[in-house]
Amino acid sequence: MKKYKIWLSSPYQSGKETEFIQNAIESNWLTTMGQSLEDFEKALSKMFHYDYVCCLNSGTSAIHLALKLLNIQNDDEVLCPSLTFVATANPILYEKAIPIFVDSEPETWNISPEWLEIAIQDRIKKGKKPKAIIVVHLYGNSSKMNEILSISQRYEIPIVEDHAESLGAKYQNQNLGSFGKLGILSFNGNKIITTSAGGALICSNYEEYKKAKYLAHQAKSLKPYYHHEELGYNYGMSNLLAAIGLAQLQNFEERVLKKRKIFDVYFQELIHPYFLEYPKEIPHSFSSRWLSTFLLPDNYSPHNLIEYLESYLIESRRVWKPLHLQPIFNNFPFYGNHFCCYLFEKGICLPSSVSLIDTEQLEVIQKVKDFFG
Repeated sequence: MKKYKIWLSSPYQSGKETEFIQNAIESNWLTTMGQSLEDFEKALSKMFHYDYVCCLNSGTSAIHLALKLLNIQNDDEVLCPSLTFVATANPILYEKAIPIFVDSEPETWNISPEWLEIAIQDRIKKGKKPKAIIVVHLYGNSSKMNEILSISQRYEIPIVEDHAESLGAKYQNQNLGSFGKLGILSFNGNKIITTSAGGALICSNYEEYKKAKYLAHQAKSLKPYYHHEELGYNYGMSNLLAAIGLAQLQNFEERVLKKRKIFDVYFQELIHPYFLEYPKEIPHSFSSRWLSTFLLPDNYSPHNLIEYLESYLIESRRVWKPLHLQPIFNNFPFYGNHFCCYLFEKGICLPSSVSLIDTEQLEVIQKVKDFFG
């Protein structure tokens, strides 16, 4: 009898984590400074062609600092997809700003350019032009960046790319996270690479990077004593966690290829007749397929399938519950035809760990087929 669980997206170690951590420990930099941290930032910049990367203690911190750098303040409006993890929108409330939620489009499940422009036009008519657009690349899939960038430029509203779920994904051969004014990464335990906890802010120039570092370390001024002229935060990444990140990068390309292979196997075995739809790779894009995600037929509930798989120690999960349906956000404006609600009602994420072996995936597939009878 199987005594272990097949997880949705568990951490995967490269085998070099202990070596990199030991080097950091021997350096005695057990703080939010050190060579491992500097090297991790440089490695991310070089590998993904980002201008400047400021490593932080979470992706949520990175979104918050992005809004700070864009000078988002009390009562400002920020456009945000409704179908995303709550951490995308929480920092808007940190600044007492107003989230304006936008529906998904059917192809990628990401923010709809059509509804985005409708929302902007309506907010302007109401005398409140939004100050920023947060774009999320869900489940490793690129948003429709050509259309979104065109809207951003037309209305002169800067973009923050929430790239937490899609490291390794590209659009027009350019790494996601580098299209907007600012971008964010997450290195949470369930991501393609992890530092156990952590994130990063992708900056387009050195001044942004320097300001982010300043705010992330309690806004301490460069003086021979502790001097603070504005509100700062304790958002720095530990040098030890950065060492883990350096080790995780060693086999990054193989991780992405494994994620894509997992999706391809599910697709071949389940897309007909068991599942209906899935988030598409739009032309000129390359998905990292962080999680393999599908829609169930109308007469089946993801809740029932999740319970069934759990009875066999297989973890699965529904897609994100739209934020405009969440009690904390349900009084804020929403623009769309509620397609994101349909995705929530019918969508399921299947086990997609880099460590998932063929026999485990075949077991998942068989249990899904058994569920449908």
